[in-house]
Amino acid sequence: MANYYDMLGVSKDASEDEIKKAFRKLAHKHHPDKGGGDEKKFKEINEAYQVLSNKEKRHQYDQFGQTFSGNGSGQRSGFGGFEGGQASGFDFSGTGFEDIFSEMFGGAGRSGGRVRAGADIQVDVEIAFEEMVAGVKKELRLRKLARCHVCDGTGGKPGSQADTCGDCGGSGQIRRTVQTIFGAFAQAAPCERCHGRGKAYKEKCADCHGAGRTEQEEQITIEIPAGVHDEQTLSMRGGGAAGEDGAPAGDLFINIHIRPHTFLKRQGDNIVSSLDITFAQAALGDKVTVQTVAGDVVMKIPAGTQPGEVFRVRGKGVPHLGHFGRGDHLVTVHLKIPKKLSREERELIEKLGKLDM
Repeated sequence: MANYYDMLGVSKDASEDEIKKAFRKLAHKHHPDKGGGDEKKFKEINEAYQVLSNKEKRHQYDQFGQTFSGNGSGQRSGFGGFEGGQASGFDFSGTGFEDIFSEMFGGAGRSGGRVRAGADIQVDVEIAFEEMVAGVKKELRLRKLARCHVCDGTGGKPGSQADTCGDCGGSGQIRRTVQTIFGAFAQAAPCERCHGRGKAYKEKCADCHGAGRTEQEEQITIEIPAGVHDEQTLSMRGGGAAGEDGAPAGDLFINIHIRPHTFLKRQGDNIVSSLDITFAQAALGDKVTVQTVAGDVVMKIPAGTQPGEVFRVRGKGVPHLGHFGRGDHLVTVHLKIPKKLSREERELIEKLGKLDM
């Protein structure tokens, strides 16, 4: 069987949020009750998610693989997976699956505890190489759905009377039966008249037209930590669009792009650069100035240095992301050969060449 991480399309060091996001996306795509769904793939990704979303099971899986609890019967008791192909093998509690099921089939109203969360938002942010090393704060202007400032998300005109909804009797939800591959489920869907609030306002808010949300422009400050990697995605919980009827807001995902430096490059948490030295400096030794992200540093070139040697300037690299300390600055020296020589220089080099070295 394929690796669980590969099933979800995530790396072995993926965070809990990354695993959950990957599962939600694949579950929507492969659910058998949706057009083009794939029951086999749906079962596989659910089994993978039940393992990787549980810290203890994930730790065991990383140590022993998928066979650590196998008993030859097809049941993966350690993973809470399928048993004999029946739905009894599912353990949805705490996995986030109920959230996805709710999204697919309407969910419950506010009083049922299930309303649709706001959409996630992704933005791209470019920073300089020096900002990557030092960390930086950036101001972003986002246009997104936010709670209506006029009605404070209620959807009713301020001062308007709210009566108990006649369609749902104030419960905020309409119950219905949904047929799935796992059998019939009693599902509570938000009342369309009151949008799950349980109350219907006689007059709707003129600003949001009863939706409780409006499109607004918002300025936020994000803090990009020192040592962030190129193409890394940072997340800000609750920074996305406002949810429906008071549901939690979505998340904001920030994709980081780092502009290349003119002569410095990053290798892991080390910074590398090159330095040209003369034959005299290589043979006799010298002290040279090296440009680092922390300023100029004087570095000693010992006598007899060979072309291509690498010297280490400790502690002048990239900070370790999320940890103390930082990498080093590695300098590769190259021998600089002059293209043109004066008569005196030529004579000296010729004399040098005749010596037995």
